[in-house]
Amino acid sequence: MRKSRGVDVIRTAAMSRRSFLTLGGAAALSACGFQLRGQQDYAFKRLAITGGAPQMVARLERMVEDGSDTVIVTPGEKPDATLNLFEGQGLHTLSLNSQGVVQEYELVYSVNYSLMGVDGTLLIPPSSIVLNRSMTYSDQYTLAKSAESALLYNDMRNDAVDQLMRRLATVRSLHPTPGEQTPGIAPRAPLPLPVPPL
Repeated sequence: MRKSRGVDVIRTAAMSRRSFLTLGGAAALSACGFQLRGQQDYAFKRLAITGGAPQMVARLERMVEDGSDTVIVTPGEKPDATLNLFEGQGLHTLSLNSQGVVQEYELVYSVNYSLMGVDGTLLIPPSSIVLNRSMTYSDQYTLAKSAESALLYNDMRNDAVDQLMRRLATVRSLHPTPGEQTPGIAPRAPLPLPVPPL
């Protein structure tokens, strides 16, 4: 009986210490200006999304609604702003073996996007996010490599959504003055060659 009481006391002390550290860390982060999940305050409270693959749109909707007081609506439901998306993906040969057979591919994923206010104001001008990954290839493992490429494209899509969320947060007003306008972003140089997996 004593033993179990001692264990309970140790567990309670450990839980109290963990709770204190968690609260202390949260306070320190909020003091330096970092916003915790659920604290984002977008300039628009009703957002419509057009274009984009269903997986991307679903993740965007979930992250916007879970992380702010903004709701996702259809274009016909009077949104404050509309996010226009266009996705693309490609596959390029990265290297060949001595017999001229493909040994490695480069997977490229891109998203072109813009954000427009209800009155036609361009809140984020046409911009793009371009990502790439490398993947070794072998005819012996066609199905496995097909599954791997799907995973890599999904990883790039999630990365693009995270970047889009940060871009949406830069919009401070639905009627920006010249000094408040969010600039467009496009890759200015070719992507670096992807680092081959170990």
